[in-house]
Amino acid sequence: MADRGAARRPPEGHRPGEHDTARAALVIGALGVVFGDIGTSPIYTLQTVFNPDDPHPVPVTSQNVYGVVSLVFWSVVVIVLVTYVLLAMRADNDGEGGIMALITLLRRSGSQRSRRVTAVLAALGIFGASLFFGDSMITPAISVLSAVEGLKVVEPSLDSAVVPGTAAIIVVLFLVQRRGTAAVGRVFGPVMIVWFAVIGTCGVTGIVDHPQILRALSPGYALGFLVGHFGTAFFALAAVVLAVTGAEALYADMGHFGRPAITRGWLFLVFPACMLSYLGQGALILGDPKNISGPFFLLAPGWARLPLVVLATAATVIASQAVITGAYSVASQAAQLGYLPRLRIAYTSESTMGQIYVPWVNWLLMVSVLTLVFAFRSSAALAFAFGMAVTGTITITTLLFFYVARSRWRTPVWLLVGGASLLLLVDLLFVAANVTKLVHGAWLPLLIGITVFTVMTTWQRGRRLVTAERERREGPLREFVDRLRSGEVPTVRVAGTAVFLNRGKQTAPLAMRANVAHNRVRHDHVVIVSIETETVPRVPADRRVVVDALGTAEDGIIHVAARYGYMETPDVPGALALLDPADTEGLLDLDRASYFLSKIELRRGPTRTMALWRKRLFIATSYITADAAEYFGLPGDRTVIMGSHIEI
Repeated sequence: MADRGAARRPPEGHRPGEHDTARAALVIGALGVVFGDIGTSPIYTLQTVFNPDDPHPVPVTSQNVYGVVSLVFWSVVVIVLVTYVLLAMRADNDGEGGIMALITLLRRSGSQRSRRVTAVLAALGIFGASLFFGDSMITPAISVLSAVEGLKVVEPSLDSAVVPGTAAIIVVLFLVQRRGTAAVGRVFGPVMIVWFAVIGTCGVTGIVDHPQILRALSPGYALGFLVGHFGTAFFALAAVVLAVTGAEALYADMGHFGRPAITRGWLFLVFPACMLSYLGQGALILGDPKNISGPFFLLAPGWARLPLVVLATAATVIASQAVITGAYSVASQAAQLGYLPRLRIAYTSESTMGQIYVPWVNWLLMVSVLTLVFAFRSSAALAFAFGMAVTGTITITTLLFFYVARSRWRTPVWLLVGGASLLLLVDLLFVAANVTKLVHGAWLPLLIGITVFTVMTTWQRGRRLVTAERERREGPLREFVDRLRSGEVPTVRVAGTAVFLNRGKQTAPLAMRANVAHNRVRHDHVVIVSIETETVPRVPADRRVVVDALGTAEDGIIHVAARYGYMETPDVPGALALLDPADTEGLLDLDRASYFLSKIELRRGPTRTMALWRKRLFIATSYITADAAEYFGLPGDRTVIMGSHIEI
């Protein structure tokens, strides 16, 4: 499979102009994937701020319009440009970004003295990743709803078609996930280029009619609104935060497109287009306060509104695609790091590692998104829920970044305190404003986040308990091999190669012990394979396998450690094919080798290792574990499963 990091480096001996073409292709690709969410925020942000049905409505006055538009502009500058583009994207894990990458960096940098702090921050990071799952459910619902709601602007009688139309689009969106985005992805970038050009142009038309709106670019209006009208401005922040939704995607998708491509796309197209749209909408509202009903679509002339609805729907589908793929990626990484059970993952592109499909996550998201659409029925109602997920993730990312900056880069304390205080003050203001919306829907992402966090931490805890009990039963591997070699354990040697999967080389595989105990046989060549997930996205082929003769090079029993990054899916036969016959104590017959797996049945035991409800949750979660033979790429017709049970 292709190394995504390699895609960012020009090949040796490239012709003049090839590098520029490759850079342009990366920028276009980033426009189609990374900026879908934040690029569609202008559809609903200002409309939500001035929503008359809001429990804390913002009066539509000239002063408030200037203040809100200025708040939107400077919030995007501080959170997206400063926090993410200039700061967070510098903290990468071998090119990969996102909150899971920050957690990995925390694990690496945690010293013995700061282990407790690192554990607390890592737990906070897991909660941030859990909030992202809430974001992945809300984004498709609010994005597609807001676009289809444009039908009401074109023709008010189409109001009743909004929810069914949204549901139909979402069902189709999730049904085509299994096909992947390899083919569709090529058109995403051009579509988003058209989108940003159109919304920027519409914004300019509004600005031309009321150029005084450009005063809102001054930070004085934002600060004056906050200080002079704090009561109104504070509640407005709960909707203003919608302008920065999708900021996490810039960081999370950094490994695929690279920091330079994302930065260029943001600075030269996305940021200017979005700001022109916000300024144009503000100018439109200044001209006629009645335009708060749909300022985004009303910026376009009457003849262009229906085509704009179609284009907006395409853009929101792309935005939804990006966040759905992000959920697949987070779930995959969480499983590799031990926070979720092994999940079935399908790679949908031969050239792009990041394009994966996780069936269980896909169907869970589809049911959740449809539930939200039918329960909330409008983008304005969902906006109250959306802000909490966004602000929570941003605040946690900011906190983790500054800790990593101190522990890894030794950034001066005075600089960290100054920068962190300012950025966290802004983040916490947004969090506090969204807390006021708890009873109006902000409870939803918190509930989703707490639920996912509980599942992930319970699985991690239960997995440790099961591993400890399993290691106790397995016993030392070297001792077991010595007993086989000495004949203390009577066995009959049979021709062929047997491959036993195990968790490491310290203990003997349960399946191997069971095979010896019940069948009294051992193969001429025995390979014990353990999968090691490293804290890097991918492991190069020359570091994939490490062979250990287990004391002697004559008994035909070896241990192979197969190393994989947390972004990779293990392929045991593929790893064994990399072995040098000189290291395997004879030629392995991999075409006819038998693979042995241990299947563990979990049962609740009387020992108070976890609360009873957590034991039940752990056992229930284990049922979604992917088939081990399929997950590790084992041939089904040559795989033997040996069963046992463990109480927790």
